[in-house]
Formats: sequence, structure tokens, C-alpha cells
Amino acid sequence: MKRLLLLVLVVVLAGAGWYGRQIYERVERPYRGYAGAEQFVDLPPGASTQVIGRTLVDAGVVSDPLSFRIALWQTGAARRLKAGEYRFDRPMTVREVIDKLARGEVYLRPITFPEGLRIREMAEIYEAHGFGTAESFRSAASDASIIADLDPEAHDLEGYLFPETYDLPRHTTAAQLVRMAVARFKQVFGEDLRQQALAHGLNVHRAVTLASLVEKETARPEERPIVAAVYLNRLRIGMGLQSDPTVIYALDRAGLYRGNLTRDNLRFDSPYNTYRYAGLPPAPIAAPGRSSLMAVAEPADVGYLYFVSRNDGSHEFARTLAEHNRNVYKYQVLYFRQKRFEGLRQRH
Repeated sequence: MKRLLLLVLVVVLAGAGWYGRQIYERVERPYRGYAGAEQFVDLPPGASTQVIGRTLVDAGVVSDPLSFRIALWQTGAARRLKAGEYRFDRPMTVREVIDKLARGEVYLRPITFPEGLRIREMAEIYEAHGFGTAESFRSAASDASIIADLDPEAHDLEGYLFPETYDLPRHTTAAQLVRMAVARFKQVFGEDLRQQALAHGLNVHRAVTLASLVEKETARPEERPIVAAVYLNRLRIGMGLQSDPTVIYALDRAGLYRGNLTRDNLRFDSPYNTYRYAGLPPAPIAAPGRSSLMAVAEPADVGYLYFVSRNDGSHEFARTLAEHNRNVYKYQVLYFRQKRFEGLRQRH
């Protein structure tokens, strides 16, 4: 009888050892049970470890619930697992999966809005990245209530969607992204900058409108405080801003812009046309970046009233009309006359 009990005990222990080795091997063996090239798993906030384990098993990321529980016990990571959407694209051990969840390596896709874009252009980027339709973005960006605390004059969010790279979950809606971009704007154009702009007679609406002109006039950060000063100097003496980007914006809104400004274009009747109407345009014409917002809050201390392009991305500034006319002759008339001459010579 004793021999029989001993034999049974040996068999049981041997079986337990074999089973333990099997479990250990499953915990340590890389596993992939899904068919496609990648698998996405969305773990909701507050999910229990049991629910997380079952979700991973159902998705083919983990082989079985027991392996998950054992690895979770071994790692002590039960309280560190983070909610979010995760992407898996290779065989992984249970420990590797748990480490990924504990680090919170959720799957995010970047979307970049460069400085100086309009809502319409941002909407096209949003759609091109596969997040949703351009129309849904335009609709979300029409909700001016999001910025009403800073700018009760705003009719939409033109100028208030901060240009930056945003890392987004795959299913981010247009409304969610728009709120993120406005929140980022409020963070960048904070109370300190708003107070500095106010010292120059600019409330938020006027400051952002002016910053949008600065953004469109020059791509050089070092020039932006000077351009802002030029416009502020003109506003101070009641001189028209005569900003080409405002005409382009007006034409584009009407579907009339063809890529080139003509003399007739400068007479186009629109409140945004600063050649026809004095002062700032009614609202921002683009999304200004950080340096343009800072430029209107901290403009250069200069007496310039004019500037003209040097045709290399930089500008020549002037205090008097006579000086400006000389600059125009040098950088526009002579420059393009020389270009035409070179073109004719190359053809012959």
C-alpha cells in the first residue's frame, strides 16, 4: 500500500513538474495568434486585469489567461497597466506585452499643421491623414464658443488652431483635435503675452489678427517683430496696412485667387482688403505660430513704415516713402527687369 501511495505521489509530482514547465514555456515563448500584419487592442480606462487578459487573448496577442496571470504575478505590474489603444505587429512574450502596457506605449499617429494655414487647409490635412472628413473638421472649427472666453468677437476658430504636431489616437474626432489645438493656443498665447499685447492697444482679437498678417508676410522669425512694428506704426497714424496676404485671403474666400496678384486684385471690394479699407481686417487670415504671436506682444522698437521683398525670403525696411520707392526700384523693378533679360538671352 505504501509503495502504491509513493508511486502515485511520484506520478503527481512528475505531472505537476511537466505542467509547470509547460506554463513556464508559454510565458517565455513569443506568441502571435492574429492573422494580419498588425493587431490593435483598445483597453478602456478602469478595466480589471481579468478583462485585460481576456481582451488580449481574444485578440491573439496572448495565448491564454493563465499565462497572463502568472506573468502579471511575476512582474508585479498589475497596478501599472495603462488604458489606451495598443498596436502589436510581431510575436511577443507575455512579459513583453505586460511591459508595453505598463509603459503606456499607446499607439499614436502624428498630424502636423504648419504655421500660416487656414482652417480649410488644416481640414484637408486632417482628411489626408485618414482621421475623418474635411467637412467634419471645418464644422468643428466653426464652433467659436471654444474661444469665446478670450475672444467674444470670433465667428469661428480661424487663427486659434495652434499650428503644431499633434500625436493622436487613431479614432480622434475632428472636435477632439480642434479642442486640443485651441487649448494649445491658449497655453502658448498665455496671460503674460496677452497683457503685453494689450499694452500696445491690442486685445486678443486684434492681436491674433495682426499676428496672422505677420505670419503670412515673412517666414523669418528675426523679421517678425519688425513687421509687427511696421503695422503697429501704421495703425498708430491711421495709415492703411496695404498687406498683400489680406487681398489673397479675400480673393481666396471668394474663389477668385489664381496664384498671382494683379493691380485689379488690389481694388477687390472686401473688408479683408487692407488696400481698400483702413485698419486691421475683420478677423485672422491664418494660424500664427509662436514667434508671430510673440512679435505682436513684443514688437521691435523701430520707426519703419514700409518694407519690400528682397526676393530671397527677406525684406528691406524703410522709414520714408522716398526711401521705400528706391528699395522698390532696386528689388522689384530692376530685379524683374534683369530676370526678363536673362530669360530672353537664354532663349536666344
